[in-house]
Amino acid sequence: MVPKTKMLHGRHGARHARGLVVVIDVLRAFSTACYVAAGGAGRIVSVADADEAQRLKRLDSRAVLLGERDGCQIPGFDLGNSPSQAVRVDWGGRTAVLTTSNGTMGLAAVAHSDEVLTGSFANAGAIVKYIRWQAPALVSLVCMGSRGKPAIEDTLCGLYLAAALKGRPLPFEVLKGIILRGGSVHRFLASQSPDMPAEDLERCLVLDLFEFVFTVENVPGWGTVLKRVDVA
Repeated sequence: MVPKTKMLHGRHGARHARGLVVVIDVLRAFSTACYVAAGGAGRIVSVADADEAQRLKRLDSRAVLLGERDGCQIPGFDLGNSPSQAVRVDWGGRTAVLTTSNGTMGLAAVAHSDEVLTGSFANAGAIVKYIRWQAPALVSLVCMGSRGKPAIEDTLCGLYLAAALKGRPLPFEVLKGIILRGGSVHRFLASQSPDMPAEDLERCLVLDLFEFVFTVENVPGWGTVLKRVDVA
């Protein structure tokens, strides 16, 4: 059975999402999370507040803090929200604590759901496979966007997932070309800042690199944890 899909946007959309909810942030939160998990992190925690991230660091001194506000690394954090930085870390079972301007805020805003996943192109095929396994009646695709406005990469990822669930996936290379011509990526292409390297675009705009999904769980003492579920 093909589930009904509903497209929603931003935190407002996250608050009104129902059924199986996929919170999408391609650039960069939930792409970064994929690279962190693939690198061997033992736990990935999503928080909305930088102070909460620092509290968790005090609980686990080996925890790695990743985060940004307006694209720039948060002062006092170990890394920004950057997959190209994340792949250079020896994770070795360490805890990653992630807070971002959009994606992790979206997870915090979801209030009424049967289950929550994170969304990116990097594990899109795994997401589709997992949803088919679960066979929900309704899938809410929440495209987080940026600064309260829709972002083309998140919207196109949502459309890709919706089409793939119907067995008619959109041509990814065409979507990638549209994204690279859009306004969302100019800061990566024009910036010389280490906070927004062009390499991040390459790592985020890949399809089906990872064969796992993240389900979102509330773990006592830690809060919102992204649990890796392999679907290969």
